[in-house]
Amino acid sequence: MTRSFTYQALPMRVVFGAGALAKLPDEVAALGLGRVLVLCSPEQEETGQRVAAALGERSAGVLAEARMHVPIEVARRARELAAELGADGCVAVGGGSAVGLGKAIALEHGLPVIAVPTTYAGSEMTPVWGLTEGGQKRTGRDVRVLPRSVLYDPELTVTLPPGLSATSGMNAIAHAVEGLYAPDATPIVSLMAEEGTRALAAALPRVVTDGSDLEARAEAQYGAWLCGAVLAATTMSLHHKLCHTLGGTLDLPHAQTHTVVLPHALGFNQPAAPQAVAALSRALGGVADPARELWELAGRWGAPRSLAELGMAEADIPRIAELAVASPYANPRPVSREAVESLLRAAWAGEPPSPLRN
Repeated sequence: MTRSFTYQALPMRVVFGAGALAKLPDEVAALGLGRVLVLCSPEQEETGQRVAAALGERSAGVLAEARMHVPIEVARRARELAAELGADGCVAVGGGSAVGLGKAIALEHGLPVIAVPTTYAGSEMTPVWGLTEGGQKRTGRDVRVLPRSVLYDPELTVTLPPGLSATSGMNAIAHAVEGLYAPDATPIVSLMAEEGTRALAAALPRVVTDGSDLEARAEAQYGAWLCGAVLAATTMSLHHKLCHTLGGTLDLPHAQTHTVVLPHALGFNQPAAPQAVAALSRALGGVADPARELWELAGRWGAPRSLAELGMAEADIPRIAELAVASPYANPRPVSREAVESLLRAAWAGEPPSPLRN
């Protein structure tokens, strides 16, 4: 069968390597920006202040209020502060929460964003935005929110704790998994997905064992970059729909939720996605069942494997299933409420994934 596809490259500049943070002032100047607001989470305030100090007069201040799932109230506060300080751009330092907050400002006011990732979330590579209001998370795509420049400096990731390193890395792998069976997958995206998964699966055991291993940190960040680019170029499927619903409705922790759900969503889809299974098998060292292998890896890395331990009540399963199928994402295998409930029950209990269960 002859290939047929459409690939749209996104306007993205990436600066990669140890010490890349030193180039931030040059990136700000190259975009013609005068004063930028530094965004980070409360936990990353020290890093945010360090970035602001590196910017000198080009820093308009630091807002250390980024939160998971970008609550609309935090987004409004950030937008108001950016306008009040006369900022003409933002530097988002941290993971998906900080980058998501920068995107919310870009969406409303068109201020360009420079991203400085300190996790493996991948949001910095995508034009996907999300906002949570009244317990409902809305997502969309808009090229205006795509960061203009991304600085990947593995030195900024060495303080990421082992547990968060593992779940953040699994979150990145989830982007690659869904990109492999997305309806708009392309050859270049599939190559990035397989290589990104391979790099993360190889690096994360070393990162979890020794967080100061800069070579392993760089390899993990390289994998995360590729996986983020995959998410940017393809349509999300059942896995992301479930995680968006769980996060927006129950406020479950983002990366940990991805870690728990991924093996089950992949296990459900594997029978309908043989090419994706083959690519993941290669990336994970020749395993026969990639879904089971990801579940096993999570256990070996000390990551959570059940939604119950993330704080989800068993009684929430029917409601989440109903919300997930109400406005479904594209998926290689037909999705029913019964199948989603079965999948969620296995994920809630921490059982190994099984396509036969669904």
